[in-house]
Amino acid sequence: MPEWDGGRPRVPFHLPQLLTTDHLLTRSRVSRLHHWHPRPRSGSLTSEMKLAVPWGHIAAKLWGSQQGPPVLCLHGWLDNANSFDRLIPLLPKDFHYVAMDFGGHGLSSHYSPGLPYYQQNFVIEVQRVVAALKWNSFSIMGHSFGGIVGGMYSCTFPEMVDKLILLDTLPCALDYKESENLLTYKRRMIEHMLQIEASQKPQRVLSPEEMLQGFLKNNSHVGEECARLLLQRGTTQVATGLVLSRDRRISLPEHSIDFVSRDLLVHFIRKLQAHVLLIKAMQGFYNVRRENDADKEALNLVKDILKSVLKEWFQYTEVPGNHYVHMNQPQRVAGIIGSFLKSSTLNQL
Repeated sequence: MPEWDGGRPRVPFHLPQLLTTDHLLTRSRVSRLHHWHPRPRSGSLTSEMKLAVPWGHIAAKLWGSQQGPPVLCLHGWLDNANSFDRLIPLLPKDFHYVAMDFGGHGLSSHYSPGLPYYQQNFVIEVQRVVAALKWNSFSIMGHSFGGIVGGMYSCTFPEMVDKLILLDTLPCALDYKESENLLTYKRRMIEHMLQIEASQKPQRVLSPEEMLQGFLKNNSHVGEECARLLLQRGTTQVATGLVLSRDRRISLPEHSIDFVSRDLLVHFIRKLQAHVLLIKAMQGFYNVRRENDADKEALNLVKDILKSVLKEWFQYTEVPGNHYVHMNQPQRVAGIIGSFLKSSTLNQL
């Protein structure tokens, strides 16, 4: 953890190093990228980069001038940085967008053997990236699980985050109707990780079409074009086909998420110094386990707390579309996000 000096974090001794930008992909990855989808629209993508971390590297994509206000983009569970490929080109050009792959996702390194994937680890990853890029303040845009990570980071390092954009997600996972399940989640996570470590079973190798159809079957909210984008960065070419790149130790999101009580949520939200925009997809998810999606009580509880604590610093809007509306129909959210980013942020008193 960083040390504190005069109310601001003092840079820790060991910082992630910027390894390189641009030509970072192995030949097999480059071949795969061309196979799955054409390059991003001309002029939209600035570069790729890798940041050195103790277990390998964190990969990220960059758009826009590095002189612009920075926006860190955090993808959802089992997704990757390509989650923002269709949205960012529609956003204001005078910002600097960085979309990172969480550890074990996309082009980022898997965690070292024996280490689990917990929500707090991803919050630490955000701080590693921010420290390496030497940002003093920035905005966060998070989809799904990325919004929960971004929300927790914003409460933990409140002086760092100017604006928090939540795409069909909440800043924290409320333990609403989940208390009896929490120990079961922890147990299943441990059992799954140990089972994967003990297993000698190789990964399934699939043809590109088999991989695509399997992905669509398991991700009903993702359209085919968007599925190809996510698979472009989420698979690796081998001699006989494709394998998923993600770390198989990563299981269900509820196994790794830190659920909080209502009282803790209020305490966390009171720490925020960011303006918050919550965009709710009307046909999106209302439950971490994606069950009982007709039950909107948890959303309403969190929304009421955000309104009560943040007042005019909180903006809520609903848009037609499902959980991946930011990919499937990015034009439905781009204008809302652009206006929010461009709006003036007053210093909190």
